[in-house]
Parts: sequence; C-alpha cells; structure tokens
Amino acid sequence: MKVYTVSDVHVDYPENMDWILSLDAAEYRQDILVLAGDISHNLEDLERVFKSLLEKFKSVHFIPGNHELWVDGDEFGCSLEKFKAVNQLCEETGVKINQHHYGNLTVVPLHGWYDFSFGEPDKHLARAWRDFRACVWPPKLESSKDVNEYFLNLNKTQLNITNDIVISYSHFLPRIDVMPSYIPHDRRRVYPVLGSNGLGEQVKKLNPDIHIYGHSHVNQSIKLDDIRFVNNAFAYPTENRIARKELHCVFDWDD
Repeated sequence: MKVYTVSDVHVDYPENMDWILSLDAAEYRQDILVLAGDISHNLEDLERVFKSLLEKFKSVHFIPGNHELWVDGDEFGCSLEKFKAVNQLCEETGVKINQHHYGNLTVVPLHGWYDFSFGEPDKHLARAWRDFRACVWPPKLESSKDVNEYFLNLNKTQLNITNDIVISYSHFLPRIDVMPSYIPHDRRRVYPVLGSNGLGEQVKKLNPDIHIYGHSHVNQSIKLDDIRFVNNAFAYPTENRIARKELHCVFDWDD
C-alpha cells in the first residue's frame, strides 16, 4: 500500500478535470490518496471528483482549501456554512476528513487559514486576493487572525497522536521556509496569505514523519526539524514549471 498526494487541482479548468477523471481505474486500488485542498469551489464538481477517486483508491482523505470556502454566487450565507456543507459532502460520499489509522500508519488532517504572521499584505495583494471578496465570515470572526484561530482550535484534540508512522496534511503552509529560495521577490507578495506560524507550531507539536500541504502551487520536498514537508500541486494549466502534473507517492510500505 502506498500513500499518494496531490493538491490544487482546480477542476474548473476542463483539462484538470479530465486528468482527475482519467486516472487509472485499477492501479491504485490498494492505495491511499491525500487531497490537500483547492479541488473546486463548486460542490457538484467536488462531488464528481470524490466519486471518481473513491472508485480508484482504497481511501481518499481531504481537507478544504480556501477555494472550497468561496461563497460568492452560491446559496451559502457565509464560509463557515460552506465549510460544513463540504464536510457533509465528504461524509455522504465516504471521503475521510478525520484522523484515520491503518495499522502502524496514522493520517491526520490539520485545518488552518492565514493570519499575516508570514508578513503584511501590500495594496496589490489586498486588491487582487479573491478570498477577501469571495469568503464571507460571521461577525464573531472579524479578522483573518480570528478565522485562523477558529480552524486551529479544531486541531487541538489530535496533536498528541502517536504511531510508528504519522502523516499529517493541511492545505495551508505551516511555515514559510518551505518556500524555495529561488522564488522571485515580486512573487513573494503572496506570502502573507500562504499560512501561519500557529499552524507550524501545531505541526511541531504533533511531530509527524511527513507533513503534506498545498496552496502555494510550488512543488516541494524538504526536511526541516526531522519532518519531511511535501507539496505536490497540480496547479493551473499554465503553471507547468512549478508543478509535477502527476500524483506523488510520499510513503510506500514496500520500501
């Protein structure tokens, strides 16, 4: 049995949806897939992806990204309502959204958001970042810091999990130093909305063998403080140089 991952498939692009639907129907029957968010903001497309993958993998693990919580133009009053609807869809289809044990392996989801602990957004980012318009939060969550704290609180009951192998996953980045040094300075203006130091503290406490994340669209595999951090984004069709455009195996029982 192997553990594969991919994130940021963005199946609103037809070629990305075609890739998901065309995955081999027999090759992965004994394997696990971790979907690290940003598959689609459209629940019908999300359900189509889930059903297709559940026919091909032993099990599918998912955590919502920021795109899944967009509410502009749909029937949800706020992004927390959308979050609950996404989780309900996972439960109805059989996609795993909670920690799960496979013998000596445990897979643990870690929710999060961004709180500008990676930097303050500049005027360009404040205008361009769609979350600031497409996500709507209830009054009790007045700031991105409040939103991040809400999601981090969901993780607290599972930070003491132990097993021979622990693989955790989030959509957002748990630390900014997973970003490669070659990223041009002008591209780093998005860093404030990539994740949070608070999520990084939770990953450090859990201390998994591997932590999978998404969101940045920059493929990465780097070991920091004895944890292997992996990003395997499919990304937008034009992002060919920073994305593998394929599943990536992060753990193999046969190794």
